[in-house]
Amino acid sequence: MKSNRLIAIFALAFSSSVALADEVQVAVAANFTAPIQKIAPDFEKDTGHKIVASFGATGKFYAQIKNGAPFEILLAADDETPTKLVGENAAVAGTQFTYAIGKLVLWSAKEAIVDPEGDVLKKGGFDHIALANPKLAPYGAAAVETMKTLGVYDALQPKVVTAENIGQTYQFVSSGNALVGFVALSQVLKDGKIEGSAWIVPAKYYTQIRQDAVILEKGKGKPAAEALMKYLKGDKAKAVIKSYGYEL
Repeated sequence: MKSNRLIAIFALAFSSSVALADEVQVAVAANFTAPIQKIAPDFEKDTGHKIVASFGATGKFYAQIKNGAPFEILLAADDETPTKLVGENAAVAGTQFTYAIGKLVLWSAKEAIVDPEGDVLKKGGFDHIALANPKLAPYGAAAVETMKTLGVYDALQPKVVTAENIGQTYQFVSSGNALVGFVALSQVLKDGKIEGSAWIVPAKYYTQIRQDAVILEKGKGKPAAEALMKYLKGDKAKAVIKSYGYEL
């Protein structure tokens, strides 16, 4: 009789934990694809909740959120979009925080194309340079700002190939469709090394890329959404984020 009662208690506890487990719909800036994919299994293991991620340009996500997309959290590539959403009552006030500070890189999949000082931008020797749409993607805006700061934008503009987001920018360069391109350090840093050739753009050349997270209205009061925001502030997630070259 006692054993039956214990089994019933364990069964109730198990069913309760299953009932508490949930999915969280997350809109993820394309530059953060690899880190969130690495974080997701540990988050599920540690909390029981599952991340369902969509990847794209922050500007596009803003439009989708305003049109009723079912996202519960936004991991943006800037801090302006989350702030705007909070101001428009489309995100929950008090939940916004900076989860990463991004770094811009001029990159080529081929060796010895991009020099460590970025002089290739002035010397040329390439037909196309890829960057994300500066109107939708903060890394694209940072790329334009960098070229203007260096005084090479007007000369390079005819060679610019504009991608929808930073993920597509990476594809253009990795496939060879563009010899060089501006991407996120997180996309090309593997085990502490960069394949191909690259110039990590000094922070003084562009406005700091503060990447903010925020709970959206559809995630308000949802345990899974709150759990993920808390998890991103924890040491385990921070270690993953740092390993991809972000600052915290």
